[in-house]
Amino acid sequence: MKSHLKNQFTVEEEEIDRLDKLLTKRFSSYSRTYFQYLIDSESVLLNGKVIKKRARPSPGDHIEVTFLPTEEIDLSPEPIPLDVLFEDEHLICINKPAGMVVHPAPGHPKGTFVHALLHHCQGTALPGKEYRPGIVHRLDKETSGILIAAKSVESHQKLINQFKGREVEKEYLAITIGHPEASKIHVPIGRHPIRRKEMTVLETGGKEATTIITPIERGKYFSLVSARLITGRTHQIRVHLKHNQTPILGDSVYGSPKINEKYQVKRQLLHARRIQLSHPIKDQILNLSAPLPDDMKNLSEDFFLQSV
Repeated sequence: MKSHLKNQFTVEEEEIDRLDKLLTKRFSSYSRTYFQYLIDSESVLLNGKVIKKRARPSPGDHIEVTFLPTEEIDLSPEPIPLDVLFEDEHLICINKPAGMVVHPAPGHPKGTFVHALLHHCQGTALPGKEYRPGIVHRLDKETSGILIAAKSVESHQKLINQFKGREVEKEYLAITIGHPEASKIHVPIGRHPIRRKEMTVLETGGKEATTIITPIERGKYFSLVSARLITGRTHQIRVHLKHNQTPILGDSVYGSPKINEKYQVKRQLLHARRIQLSHPIKDQILNLSAPLPDDMKNLSEDFFLQSV
């Protein structure tokens, strides 16, 4: 457990680097992941202001670090069951349950998909970064559905390139408050200027973001919709649907606390239903789908009088 303390210093010419790297070099007993956690938690100030981890301080800048206590990350394999949809020697595709964190980080040191993957793939040297072996994309903790991981170095890089090149088709299902019309939501998204853990629509300084919304079922107060991602920004579907004034039911950040409480919905009702991509090694197209989880299926039956 890290001790709770503060440290202040002035940046020297010879240590100029990205902020998280600079801190890791100056305080070598702590990991870069830990400093990314501190920066995301607004526990690192640059000249008295909250800053992004990719920022590069200048000589003479003043940095204040508050070291928060957190459990150390343990990458021991854990026998957590995985719902495998497809697997070969190059990659694995699973149906992630809501509540599972994808990779370990301060605050979630155990019980993640990575811990389950390390157990499932024992004997295989998974590629990628230390705390993200095999990871090529991610889902929010509360989002269920299709998640892919690489099992070889070659497939890892080729899958990353497909995701970066927008060559992967991704479709989600969501239950929304209100009734979105069929539309293409094309508004830029960036980090919220005050609530740094949140994203928001930013007309100036945001990154291009496009989501295609298609209604499937409509009830009195809620809708079941398909959301197809053209870009892949953090929290994109959740932010776009909030901007559309039809937020996702159960979303504790971008939704309606009052309605979530009224209907006792404990997680954002968002599910990664389908993904289509080229197999990174073999000459084939993978078109994979994950069935709707019980919580969304049961609500669909209640609200729309039929399941999907």
